[in-house]
Amino acid sequence: MELLDAIRRRRTTNGPFLPDPVSPEHQRLLVEVAGRAPSQLNSQPWRFVLVEDRSTIERVAAISGESMTTAMSNGTFFERYKRYFRFSAAEMAQQRSGMLFDKLPAPLRPFTGQVFTRRGQKLMNALRVPQTLGEENRKLVAGSPLLLAALLDKAEHRPGELSAFYSLFSLGAAVENIWLTTTQLGLGIQFVSFPMEVPGAWERIEALLEVPDDLDLMAVYRIGHVPPDQRRPAIDWSSSERRAPSQYVYRETCATPQTGWDDEG
Repeated sequence: MELLDAIRRRRTTNGPFLPDPVSPEHQRLLVEVAGRAPSQLNSQPWRFVLVEDRSTIERVAAISGESMTTAMSNGTFFERYKRYFRFSAAEMAQQRSGMLFDKLPAPLRPFTGQVFTRRGQKLMNALRVPQTLGEENRKLVAGSPLLLAALLDKAEHRPGELSAFYSLFSLGAAVENIWLTTTQLGLGIQFVSFPMEVPGAWERIEALLEVPDDLDLMAVYRIGHVPPDQRRPAIDWSSSERRAPSQYVYRETCATPQTGWDDEG
């Protein structure tokens, strides 16, 4: 697979994985490509933890599922991210960003446009949708053959200092290398993000992974083989739209959007 093809095909896996393990050869390749990312002064501030132990994965899954239920039932998730929610193809085509919610549980479909409002929140809670989604999330994470935790060396990651950007940039580049390589290998990958949305949940995962004081746990990903007939979750979205260059590229200064490139590529 050519590099540009892998970049254009890169996706987030929202559905379940096959139970097949990720081979040691593929695991070794993923961390190798991560280690080839750029870093300031060749500091290589990233660290990674590969997790295959079923009991640990189950415990991370339980934390993730509980976190999703909490964040969705108290409304914090929807309030925080509602600016990215789209409910029609026309809106998605206009914004060219965010997530088009084209799959919702049957009881919610008549209320699609109101799902992520206060009224919709009450309806979702009454129908126990957050609990249903939390359990589905738990199953997704628990069914993953491999978790990969990404950490940063605190000597380089110094929140509040502008130069600490270098470490974040480097880790982002390392993770992108991993993501593109999963695409080439036919694997799927997804960020286990909901524990970040609920106070105290991330610390529970840090304790599970025995993260030492000199490292910061920055992200956890689930990785596995994608079934040919991928099943979509109860609430799912499409997010393949991308902004046109004129919406995010400027020429010379931030006052002048790039023109003439929108119809190319």
